[in-house]
Amino acid sequence: MSDRLSVFERVVRSARHVGQRTVTEPREVHPFDERNIHPEISAVSLNLFDNGHYSQATFEAFKLLDNKVKSASGLAESGYKLMMAAFNETNPKIRLTDLATTSEKDEQLGFRYVFAGAMSAIRNPRGHDIIADPIDLCLDHLSFASVLLRTFDSRKAP
Repeated sequence: MSDRLSVFERVVRSARHVGQRTVTEPREVHPFDERNIHPEISAVSLNLFDNGHYSQATFEAFKLLDNKVKSASGLAESGYKLMMAAFNETNPKIRLTDLATTSEKDEQLGFRYVFAGAMSAIRNPRGHDIIADPIDLCLDHLSFASVLLRTFDSRKAP
């Protein structure tokens, strides 16, 4: 009986630490680091995300993107209209490619619609309606915004 009691005592004592991180265990990686979220997006969205305000974190990321495009292009528009004018493939305010080949012109055209579509489909609903996004959708949106911001950062002009 004392063997059973000592085994039980060992189990209970070891179970007391279940779920607690030990000093040697690595820390969990933040989802922003796992997804390589752009640092400027982290600056505007991280606190909102960490506090569970996922749709607001998404909105702030796309608002940042909108403001950066507005500033670089010198245009007064915002959202869809801004993106359509700024990335126009025939006379762009912002050139993402050299526009020398058909492929480069097609890429400019494609990103024109991707940027514009992101404003209409992702940013606008969160700016006009009360939306409660789940965490995974927010992370997908922030990853997408990061791709767009990195594309913008690597532009050819201005």
